Amino acid sequence: MASPNLRDMGDDIATVTEAAEPDTGAGKPARRPPGSFAAAPAPDASPGGDPRTADAPSRPSLSPSRAGDFLTCPLLYRFRVIDRLPEPPSPAAARGTLVHAVLERLFDKPAAERTPPAAHSLVQPQWSRLLEAEPELAGLFEDDKGHDDEAQRSAWLAEVATMLDRYFTLEDPRRIEPAHRELCVEADLSTGLRLRGYIDRLDVAPDGEMRIVDYKTGGSPPAEFEARALFQMRFYALTLWRAQGRVPKLLQLIYLGNGEIVSYEPDEADLLATERKVVALWQAIERARVNRDWRPRPGRICDWCAHQAICPTFGGTPPPIPDEPVRPALPEPRDGSSPV
Repeated sequence: MASPNLRDMGDDIATVTEAAEPDTGAGKPARRPPGSFAAAPAPDASPGGDPRTADAPSRPSLSPSRAGDFLTCPLLYRFRVIDRLPEPPSPAAARGTLVHAVLERLFDKPAAERTPPAAHSLVQPQWSRLLEAEPELAGLFEDDKGHDDEAQRSAWLAEVATMLDRYFTLEDPRRIEPAHRELCVEADLSTGLRLRGYIDRLDVAPDGEMRIVDYKTGGSPPAEFEARALFQMRFYALTLWRAQGRVPKLLQLIYLGNGEIVSYEPDEADLLATERKVVALWQAIERARVNRDWRPRPGRICDWCAHQAICPTFGGTPPPIPDEPVRPALPEPRDGSSPV
Protein backbone atom coordinates (compact mmCIF):
# COMPACT_ATOMS: atom_id res chain seq x y z
CA MET A 1 0.00 0.00 0.00
CA ALA A 2 1.17 3.48 -0.77
CA SER A 3 2.12 5.94 1.94
CA PRO A 4 0.86 9.33 0.75
CA ASN A 5 2.11 12.63 2.03
CA LEU A 6 -0.20 13.93 4.74
CA ARG A 7 -0.38 17.38 3.18
CA ASP A 8 -1.73 15.85 -0.02
CA MET A 9 -4.63 14.19 1.80
CA GLY A 10 -6.29 17.17 3.46
CA ASP A 11 -9.39 19.05 2.38
CA ASP A 12 -10.35 22.68 2.96
CA ILE A 13 -11.38 22.09 6.59
CA ALA A 14 -8.41 19.96 7.60
CA THR A 15 -4.86 20.92 8.49
CA VAL A 16 -1.81 18.95 9.49
CA THR A 17 -0.40 19.87 12.89
CA GLU A 18 2.35 18.79 15.19
CA ALA A 19 0.78 16.22 17.51
CA ALA A 20 -0.03 16.96 21.13
CA GLU A 21 0.94 14.48 23.79
CA PRO A 22 -1.56 11.62 23.61
CA ASP A 23 -4.36 10.96 26.05
CA THR A 24 -3.05 7.50 26.85
CA GLY A 25 -4.99 4.63 28.30
CA ALA A 26 -3.72 1.39 29.76
CA GLY A 27 -1.28 -0.34 27.47
CA LYS A 28 -0.50 2.71 25.33
CA PRO A 29 2.96 4.26 25.15
CA ALA A 30 3.13 8.04 25.23
CA ARG A 31 5.15 9.47 22.35
CA ARG A 32 5.07 12.28 19.84
CA PRO A 33 4.52 11.09 16.26
CA PRO A 34 5.70 13.33 13.42
CA GLY A 35 2.26 14.59 12.43
CA SER A 36 -1.46 14.22 12.80
CA PHE A 37 -4.76 14.41 11.04
CA ALA A 38 -6.57 17.34 12.62
CA ALA A 39 -9.44 19.71 12.02
CA ALA A 40 -7.90 22.58 13.98
CA PRO A 41 -4.31 23.69 14.60
CA ALA A 42 -4.21 23.75 18.40
CA PRO A 43 -4.79 21.08 21.07
CA ASP A 44 -7.34 21.69 23.79
CA ALA A 45 -6.81 22.57 27.43
CA SER A 46 -9.81 20.73 28.85
CA PRO A 47 -9.39 17.97 31.47
CA GLY A 48 -7.16 15.32 29.93
CA GLY A 49 -5.82 17.80 27.35
CA ASP A 50 -2.34 19.10 26.70
CA PRO A 51 -0.79 20.53 29.89
CA ARG A 52 1.40 22.83 27.81
CA THR A 53 -1.71 24.81 26.84
CA ALA A 54 -3.18 25.05 30.32
CA ASP A 55 -3.57 28.83 30.03
CA ALA A 56 -5.40 28.62 26.69
CA PRO A 57 -9.20 28.89 26.47
CA SER A 58 -10.84 25.61 27.42
CA ARG A 59 -12.11 23.46 24.57
CA PRO A 60 -14.21 20.39 25.39
CA SER A 61 -12.59 17.23 24.05
CA LEU A 62 -13.18 13.51 24.22
CA SER A 63 -11.02 10.51 23.36
CA PRO A 64 -12.10 6.88 22.93
CA SER A 65 -10.35 5.84 26.14
CA ARG A 66 -12.06 8.51 28.22
CA ALA A 67 -15.40 7.80 26.54
CA GLY A 68 -14.89 4.15 27.44
CA ASP A 69 -14.13 5.12 31.06
CA PHE A 70 -17.42 6.98 31.40
CA LEU A 71 -19.40 4.22 29.74
CA THR A 72 -17.80 1.72 32.09
CA CYS A 73 -18.08 3.78 35.28
CA PRO A 74 -18.67 7.55 35.66
CA LEU A 75 -16.72 7.52 38.94
CA LEU A 76 -13.73 5.98 37.17
CA TYR A 77 -13.91 8.80 34.62
CA ARG A 78 -13.91 11.31 37.47
CA PHE A 79 -10.91 9.68 39.18
CA ARG A 80 -8.90 9.73 35.96
CA VAL A 81 -9.96 13.04 34.39
CA ILE A 82 -11.15 15.31 37.20
CA ASP A 83 -9.03 14.09 40.13
CA ARG A 84 -6.19 12.73 37.96
CA LEU A 85 -5.40 10.07 40.55
CA PRO A 86 -2.29 7.99 39.90
CA GLU A 87 -2.68 4.30 39.13
CA PRO A 88 0.05 1.73 39.73
CA PRO A 89 1.34 -0.05 36.65
CA SER A 90 0.17 -3.60 36.07
CA PRO A 91 1.91 -6.47 34.25
CA ALA A 92 -1.00 -6.73 31.79
CA ALA A 93 -0.88 -3.02 30.89
CA ALA A 94 2.91 -3.07 30.60
CA ARG A 95 2.72 -6.16 28.38
CA GLY A 96 0.29 -4.35 26.10
CA THR A 97 2.55 -1.31 25.98
CA LEU A 98 5.57 -3.42 25.08
CA VAL A 99 3.79 -5.44 22.38
CA HIS A 100 2.44 -2.25 20.80
CA ALA A 101 5.92 -0.70 20.83
CA VAL A 102 7.51 -3.74 19.20
CA LEU A 103 4.88 -3.94 16.45
CA GLU A 104 5.24 -0.23 15.78
CA ARG A 105 9.03 -0.44 15.46
CA LEU A 106 8.88 -3.63 13.41
CA PHE A 107 7.72 -1.55 10.45
CA ASP A 108 10.86 0.58 10.67
CA LYS A 109 12.69 -2.39 9.18
CA PRO A 110 12.82 -3.15 5.45
CA ALA A 111 9.92 -5.37 4.41
CA ALA A 112 12.01 -8.52 3.96
CA GLU A 113 13.37 -8.22 7.52
CA ARG A 114 9.98 -8.12 9.25
CA THR A 115 10.20 -11.62 10.66
CA PRO A 116 9.45 -13.26 14.03
CA PRO A 117 13.15 -13.24 15.04
CA ALA A 118 13.32 -9.54 14.19
CA ALA A 119 10.29 -8.85 16.37
CA HIS A 120 11.81 -10.80 19.26
CA SER A 121 15.05 -8.86 18.90
CA LEU A 122 13.12 -5.64 19.53
CA VAL A 123 11.66 -6.75 22.86
CA GLN A 124 14.65 -5.96 25.07
CA PRO A 125 15.54 -2.55 23.56
CA GLN A 126 11.91 -1.46 23.61
CA TRP A 127 11.51 -2.63 27.21
CA SER A 128 14.64 -0.68 28.15
CA ARG A 129 13.21 2.40 26.45
CA LEU A 130 9.95 2.04 28.35
CA LEU A 131 11.78 1.59 31.65
CA GLU A 132 13.70 4.78 30.98
CA ALA A 133 10.46 6.65 30.28
CA GLU A 134 8.57 5.09 33.20
CA PRO A 135 11.00 3.96 35.93
CA GLU A 136 8.13 2.72 38.12
CA LEU A 137 7.75 -0.24 35.72
CA ALA A 138 10.95 -1.66 37.19
CA GLY A 139 8.99 -2.74 40.28
CA LEU A 140 6.47 -4.86 38.42
CA PHE A 141 8.17 -8.13 39.24
CA GLU A 142 9.22 -7.56 42.81
CA ASP A 143 8.14 -10.03 45.47
CA ASP A 144 6.84 -9.13 48.93
CA LYS A 145 10.39 -8.49 50.11
CA GLY A 146 11.23 -6.14 47.25
CA HIS A 147 13.37 -8.67 45.40
CA ASP A 148 13.04 -9.43 41.70
CA ASP A 149 10.88 -12.47 40.98
CA GLU A 150 12.70 -13.95 38.00
CA ALA A 151 10.09 -16.66 37.47
CA GLN A 152 7.35 -14.04 37.19
CA ARG A 153 9.46 -11.92 34.82
CA SER A 154 10.24 -14.94 32.63
CA ALA A 155 6.57 -15.93 32.44
CA TRP A 156 5.65 -12.36 31.49
CA LEU A 157 8.27 -12.23 28.75
CA ALA A 158 7.03 -15.59 27.47
CA GLU A 159 3.54 -14.09 27.13
CA VAL A 160 4.98 -11.20 25.14
CA ALA A 161 6.80 -13.64 22.84
CA THR A 162 3.66 -15.72 22.36
CA MET A 163 1.64 -12.68 21.32
CA LEU A 164 4.30 -11.57 18.87
CA ASP A 165 4.44 -15.04 17.32
CA ARG A 166 0.66 -15.08 17.11
CA TYR A 167 0.70 -11.79 15.23
CA PHE A 168 2.62 -13.42 12.38
CA THR A 169 -0.12 -16.05 12.03
CA LEU A 170 -2.67 -13.28 11.42
CA GLU A 171 -0.75 -10.92 9.12
CA ASP A 172 2.37 -10.92 7.00
CA PRO A 173 4.04 -7.58 7.76
CA ARG A 174 6.35 -8.05 4.77
CA ARG A 175 3.32 -7.36 2.55
CA ILE A 176 2.14 -4.24 4.42
CA GLU A 177 3.43 -0.67 4.21
CA PRO A 178 1.53 1.36 6.82
CA ALA A 179 0.87 4.99 5.97
CA HIS A 180 1.05 5.90 9.66
CA ARG A 181 1.65 4.34 13.05
CA GLU A 182 0.52 5.82 16.39
CA LEU A 183 -1.26 8.50 14.41
CA CYS A 184 -2.87 11.41 16.28
CA VAL A 185 -6.29 12.25 14.83
CA GLU A 186 -8.44 15.24 15.82
CA ALA A 187 -11.64 16.76 14.52
CA ASP A 188 -14.14 19.35 15.74
CA LEU A 189 -17.85 18.56 15.60
CA SER A 190 -20.45 21.22 14.86
CA THR A 191 -21.36 21.16 18.57
CA GLY A 192 -17.87 22.45 19.46
CA LEU A 193 -16.74 19.10 20.88
CA ARG A 194 -13.29 18.04 19.75
CA LEU A 195 -12.66 14.37 19.10
CA ARG A 196 -9.14 13.13 19.53
CA GLY A 197 -7.35 9.82 19.65
CA TYR A 198 -4.35 7.74 18.62
CA ILE A 199 -4.65 5.05 15.95
CA ASP A 200 -2.25 2.11 16.18
CA ARG A 201 -1.92 1.81 12.42
CA LEU A 202 -3.47 3.45 9.37
CA ASP A 203 -3.09 1.70 6.03
CA VAL A 204 -3.84 3.74 2.91
CA ALA A 205 -4.27 2.10 -0.50
CA PRO A 206 -3.15 3.76 -3.76
CA ASP A 207 -6.76 4.77 -4.44
CA GLY A 208 -6.97 6.48 -1.03
CA GLU A 209 -9.07 3.87 0.75
CA MET A 210 -8.16 3.70 4.45
CA ARG A 211 -7.97 0.78 6.87
CA ILE A 212 -7.81 1.51 10.60
CA VAL A 213 -5.97 -1.23 12.53
CA ASP A 214 -5.93 -1.62 16.29
CA TYR A 215 -3.91 -4.23 18.19
CA LYS A 216 -5.51 -5.79 21.26
CA THR A 217 -3.45 -7.92 23.64
CA GLY A 218 -6.55 -9.47 25.18
CA GLY A 219 -8.91 -12.00 23.65
CA SER A 220 -11.79 -11.16 21.34
CA PRO A 221 -15.06 -10.48 23.19
CA PRO A 222 -18.18 -12.65 22.98
CA ALA A 223 -20.59 -11.73 20.17
CA GLU A 224 -22.89 -9.86 22.55
CA PHE A 225 -20.06 -7.48 23.49
CA GLU A 226 -18.64 -7.01 20.00
CA ALA A 227 -20.51 -3.75 19.37
CA ARG A 228 -18.95 -2.24 22.48
CA ALA A 229 -15.52 -3.29 21.25
CA LEU A 230 -16.16 -1.68 17.86
CA PHE A 231 -17.24 1.63 19.41
CA GLN A 232 -13.61 2.71 19.76
CA MET A 233 -12.98 1.93 16.09
CA ARG A 234 -16.11 3.80 14.97
CA PHE A 235 -14.91 6.74 17.08
CA TYR A 236 -11.62 6.77 15.15
CA ALA A 237 -13.48 6.41 11.85
CA LEU A 238 -15.78 9.29 12.73
CA THR A 239 -12.82 11.48 13.62
CA LEU A 240 -11.04 10.72 10.35
CA TRP A 241 -14.24 11.28 8.38
CA ARG A 242 -14.89 14.67 9.97
CA ALA A 243 -11.25 15.71 9.58
CA GLN A 244 -10.68 14.43 6.04
CA GLY A 245 -14.13 14.00 4.50
CA ARG A 246 -13.65 10.34 3.62
CA VAL A 247 -15.17 7.30 5.34
CA PRO A 248 -12.53 4.64 6.12
CA LYS A 249 -13.07 1.47 4.13
CA LEU A 250 -12.33 -1.04 6.88
CA LEU A 251 -11.99 -1.17 10.67
CA GLN A 252 -9.87 -4.06 11.90
CA LEU A 253 -9.27 -5.27 15.45
CA ILE A 254 -6.38 -7.74 15.78
CA TYR A 255 -6.74 -9.76 18.99
CA LEU A 256 -3.36 -11.17 19.95
CA GLY A 257 -4.73 -12.85 23.05
CA ASN A 258 -6.55 -15.56 21.11
CA GLY A 259 -5.53 -14.96 17.50
CA GLU A 260 -8.72 -13.57 16.00
CA ILE A 261 -9.42 -10.64 13.70
CA VAL A 262 -12.68 -8.70 13.82
CA SER A 263 -13.34 -6.58 10.72
CA TYR A 264 -16.12 -4.13 9.98
CA GLU A 265 -16.94 -1.90 7.01
CA PRO A 266 -18.52 1.38 8.21
CA ASP A 267 -20.69 3.69 6.15
CA GLU A 268 -21.90 7.24 6.62
CA ALA A 269 -25.06 6.08 8.41
CA ASP A 270 -22.92 4.19 10.94
CA LEU A 271 -20.74 7.20 11.57
CA LEU A 272 -23.68 9.60 11.88
CA ALA A 273 -25.14 7.26 14.51
CA THR A 274 -21.77 7.17 16.26
CA GLU A 275 -21.63 10.96 16.21
CA ARG A 276 -25.06 11.18 17.86
CA LYS A 277 -23.93 8.70 20.50
CA VAL A 278 -20.71 10.60 21.17
CA VAL A 279 -22.54 13.93 21.50
CA ALA A 280 -25.08 12.36 23.86
CA LEU A 281 -22.25 10.82 25.85
CA TRP A 282 -20.53 14.19 26.18
CA GLN A 283 -23.79 15.75 27.34
CA ALA A 284 -24.02 13.06 30.02
CA ILE A 285 -20.42 13.79 31.09
CA GLU A 286 -21.15 17.51 31.27
CA ARG A 287 -24.31 16.86 33.28
CA ALA A 288 -22.33 14.72 35.74
CA ARG A 289 -19.66 17.38 36.05
CA VAL A 290 -22.04 20.31 36.57
CA ASN A 291 -24.23 18.33 38.98
CA ARG A 292 -21.12 16.89 40.70
CA ASP A 293 -22.77 13.50 40.39
CA TRP A 294 -20.18 10.83 39.60
CA ARG A 295 -21.87 7.57 40.48
CA PRO A 296 -20.01 4.25 40.47
CA ARG A 297 -21.24 1.55 38.10
CA PRO A 298 -20.22 -1.79 39.62
CA GLY A 299 -19.26 -4.53 37.21
CA ARG A 300 -16.54 -6.98 36.25
CA ILE A 301 -14.09 -4.13 35.71
CA CYS A 302 -14.12 -3.55 39.48
CA ASP A 303 -11.87 -6.59 39.89
CA TRP A 304 -9.06 -4.68 38.16
CA CYS A 305 -9.79 -1.15 39.39
CA ALA A 306 -6.99 0.60 41.25
CA HIS A 307 -9.43 2.77 43.22
CA GLN A 308 -11.44 0.24 45.23
CA ALA A 309 -10.19 1.70 48.53
CA ILE A 310 -11.96 5.02 47.85
CA CYS A 311 -14.98 3.68 45.97
CA PRO A 312 -18.38 3.77 47.73
CA THR A 313 -19.22 0.37 46.25
CA PHE A 314 -16.50 -1.11 48.47
CA GLY A 315 -17.17 1.08 51.49
CA GLY A 316 -14.66 3.76 50.59
CA THR A 317 -14.98 7.54 50.43
CA PRO A 318 -13.84 9.48 47.35
CA PRO A 319 -11.80 12.64 47.92
CA PRO A 320 -13.65 15.97 47.67
CA ILE A 321 -14.38 16.99 44.11
CA PRO A 322 -12.04 19.79 43.03
CA ASP A 323 -13.76 23.19 43.18
CA GLU A 324 -15.16 24.58 39.95
CA PRO A 325 -17.29 27.64 39.21
CA VAL A 326 -20.89 27.00 40.28
CA ARG A 327 -23.25 26.53 37.36
CA PRO A 328 -26.94 25.64 37.17
CA ALA A 329 -27.69 21.92 37.47
CA LEU A 330 -28.36 20.14 34.19
CA PRO A 331 -31.62 18.22 33.79
CA GLU A 332 -31.79 14.46 33.29
CA PRO A 333 -33.10 13.20 29.93
CA ARG A 334 -36.89 13.52 29.73
CA ASP A 335 -37.42 9.77 29.57
CA GLY A 336 -34.98 9.12 32.38
CA SER A 337 -32.92 6.76 30.25
CA SER A 338 -29.21 6.74 29.54
CA PRO A 339 -28.34 8.60 26.35
CA VAL A 340 -25.81 5.95 25.31
